Amino acid sequence: MLRTALTLASPSGRRGRLSILAFHRVLDRADPLMPELPSAAEFERRMRWVRQWFHVLPLSRAIERLYEGSIPSRALAITFDDGYADNEAFAAPILARLGLSATFFISTGYLEGGCMFNDRIIEAIRGAPADEIDLDAIGLGRRSLADVAARRHAIDTILDAVKHLEPPHRHAATEAVVRAAGARPSPPSMMRPAQVRALRAAGMDIGAHTVTHPILTRIGAHEARAEMQSSKQALEAIVEARVGLFAYPNGVPGRDYGPEHIAMARDCAFDAAVSTAWGAASMRSDRFQLPRFTPWDRTRLRFGLRMMGNFARTEVTVS
Repeated sequence: MLRTALTLASPSGRRGRLSILAFHRVLDRADPLMPELPSAAEFERRMRWVRQWFHVLPLSRAIERLYEGSIPSRALAITFDDGYADNEAFAAPILARLGLSATFFISTGYLEGGCMFNDRIIEAIRGAPADEIDLDAIGLGRRSLADVAARRHAIDTILDAVKHLEPPHRHAATEAVVRAAGARPSPPSMMRPAQVRALRAAGMDIGAHTVTHPILTRIGAHEARAEMQSSKQALEAIVEARVGLFAYPNGVPGRDYGPEHIAMARDCAFDAAVSTAWGAASMRSDRFQLPRFTPWDRTRLRFGLRMMGNFARTEVTVS
């Protein structure tokens, strides 16, 4: 029944729609501090549902067929953002085993096993030995770390406060949190170039996601262009192939990127770009603002209903 409903919502041909899923990480096992992230077992279960209900295509090919008017019914593409090492270690083998492919959008500045600002904050709070942390330095006062729920709340509060800061201020705030938590080294969490090449060799697509993952609206035009172009060039050198797709960091239209960044993506010779606005793409969609979404439900029925409901969402774009 669900397949029939999905076919009606996403027929083949010129009236077809393209669902693009957006993930970040797949963990070896569930993490109580990051409950939104699927374990490998949970991810495989969801991908089995996806394989049963959808025609899964590589994103680059799906985009071509969407605008040619030849897309199959129930078309879907899978993407990952940022470049986490667990993408290659856990997600890619599951996808390959199920005969599926994905596009991995990578921030190249962290490719030597680095750790992004958000993960430095998460790991600092995880490892803090005290039951309270003093965050006066970033204007957040004292926060309880008495249990897992309190640490989860502290992480959410800190990330909400620093995510949209200009990069130098974001870095300074991150370092202040790390110091307040005890200044333990952050574990490496990102891929190395050899892992990017391994993804490509396994039949996965590679896309660009800037160098340092800045919110583009918070930096100057020259810096934004350099972030986009440099990430493309670095990845092309690593995989020895053209990189044609781009994902806007954070990706909320109008807040995280604007019309000037869409123009930059075109000028940098990308073929298409994706946002994080929910919805399913059609031939009328702006190919440089293709919508994506993440169904988080853990049961088959709720997951399927979430996928179905996404077709009813109105696309949000900037112009």
